[in-house]
This record gives sequence, structure tokens and C-alpha cells, in this order.
Amino acid sequence: MQQPNAIIIGFRGTGKSSVSDLIAMCTNRTAFHMDEEIVKRAGSPIPEIVRNYGWETFWDLESLVATEASMLQNAVIDTGGGVIRRHENMEQLKATGRVFWLTAEIETIKERLKDQTDRPSLTGKKSFLDEVEEILQGRIPLYRQYADYQVRTDDRSVSEIANEVVHLLCGE
Repeated sequence: MQQPNAIIIGFRGTGKSSVSDLIAMCTNRTAFHMDEEIVKRAGSPIPEIVRNYGWETFWDLESLVATEASMLQNAVIDTGGGVIRRHENMEQLKATGRVFWLTAEIETIKERLKDQTDRPSLTGKKSFLDEVEEILQGRIPLYRQYADYQVRTDDRSVSEIANEVVHLLCGE
């Protein structure tokens, strides 16, 4: 029986990848990590793609992968944090299931990401940690627009977050 996909959106550091794997395991769905697929196709890590080809090329790859992800069935789709920047990405993904927006306070995100030095700057003007608040505030309206559910991740374990998503996904 076909089940709706669970599409996981949210800013970097909200736990999308970890939570997606657990949701997939608990619901007998396939986990699909968009950023991993982009890296596999490009043959380079994301910072290298951005450094060598720019953000537009990365977002074009992300759109291609979003289109392919939207064809999956019975999947948990872990999106990149910026997938919401292109309306067509989200329209395709949303048509296949429920969209869960994982959220966290800015300070929580910064704390979770402080040791990740491989994150490319999104503005090219500041360090990644310095730009978190600016970028997040710009994306919140888009996350809100596409989300069917908002799930807070502050001070919660991966299993607590995954359990909430599973309940929302399967409890309808």
C-alpha cells in the first residue's frame, strides 16, 4: 500500500538527516537524502561545488534532485535547507506527501553547527555562523508557507522528534 512521503524541511542544524533516518526505519519507508544525492552526482562535496561553480549551479542540481525525489513512493525525503527557495521544488515534493518543518532557536542552531567548518557561506560576505540569523529570518516565511506541520527540535532527542513526526504522519 502506498503511503504518503514525509518531506523534511528546515534550516541547517535542525536535525533533518538524523531524524529522517529514524522516521524511515520506524515507518518502513526509504530514506532519501537530497544533499547526499547532489554530492554523489557532482562527485564533489557541497562546499567544493559552491566554490567552483557557485550557488546557482548547486541550486540547479538541487532542483533536479528534488524532481527525482518527488517521483519516489513510501519515502522520507531529507531536503537541503534551501530547497524552499524555488517554488517548483516544493510544489513537486509537497504533492507527494506531508511536509514537516523542523525548527530550532537561532542559538541552538549556532551551537549545533559551531564545529562544522565545511559549511559554505550563503551570502559570501560573512562567516556561516555570522549569517545564520539573517538567512533564517529570510527563509522562515517560505518554510511556513510550505509546511503542513512545524516540529520544534530544541532540547529534544532525535527519537522524540522522530516519534512526533511519525505520530503526525501516521495518525491521520
